[in-house]
Amino acid sequence: MLDKSVPYAGFYMHRKAGTEHKTFAIPDGYRFAMYDDGDEKDWARIETSVLEFDSEFSALLHFTENFLPYIDELKNRCLFIETEDSFKIATATAWWRVIENERRTWMHWIAVDPEYQGLGLGKAIVSRIMEIMTDLDGDTDFFLGTQTWSYKAVSIYKLHGFEPTDEKVLYTDRNHSYKKAMRILKKLRK
Repeated sequence: MLDKSVPYAGFYMHRKAGTEHKTFAIPDGYRFAMYDDGDEKDWARIETSVLEFDSEFSALLHFTENFLPYIDELKNRCLFIETEDSFKIATATAWWRVIENERRTWMHWIAVDPEYQGLGLGKAIVSRIMEIMTDLDGDTDFFLGTQTWSYKAVSIYKLHGFEPTDEKVLYTDRNHSYKKAMRILKKLRK
C-alpha cells in the first residue's frame, strides 16, 4: 500500500538490457493468471486497495481507456496472482510507451492487495512479469514509473535490476522531481 505519510515525488526506474535480476517463486497456495474478459473489475479493486485510485470507478475508467482498446495485447501482458479459489490479489502489466518514436517496454501498475502483502507475492509477480516482458519484447531496456510513496516496492524493483534514472529522454512531469525523490529516499534509508 502507498505510504502517503512520506513526501511525494515521482520518478522513473530503468533496467538496462542484459542486467541480471533475481528470480522469486510464487508461494504455495497461489497461482498466476493472465487477464481474461471481466478481470478489469479485479484490477480496479486491487489498484484501489493500495490507494493508487480514490475509487474503483476511477480505476476502472483508467483501465477502460488505457488498456481495453488493446484487448489482444492485454491478454498476453496483464498478469494477476490469485488464491486457490480464484480470488485475484495482485497484478502487474508488461506494457509499452512510445518515446521519441521508439516503443519501449514498461512495467506498469504493480500492486498487491494490502491483506496479502509481506508474503513474497510482490517479488514473485515482478519476477514473472519480467519473464513475460522478456518473452514478448526480448532482453531489452525496461522502464517503470514509481513514487516515493512506494519506497518499499523500490527495493523489490532494485532486486530485479532496476535503478532510479534521470535520463533526459524520460523527462516528463514525473521525472522532473527525480532529485527531490532521491533526497526523500535517502532519508528513508537512514
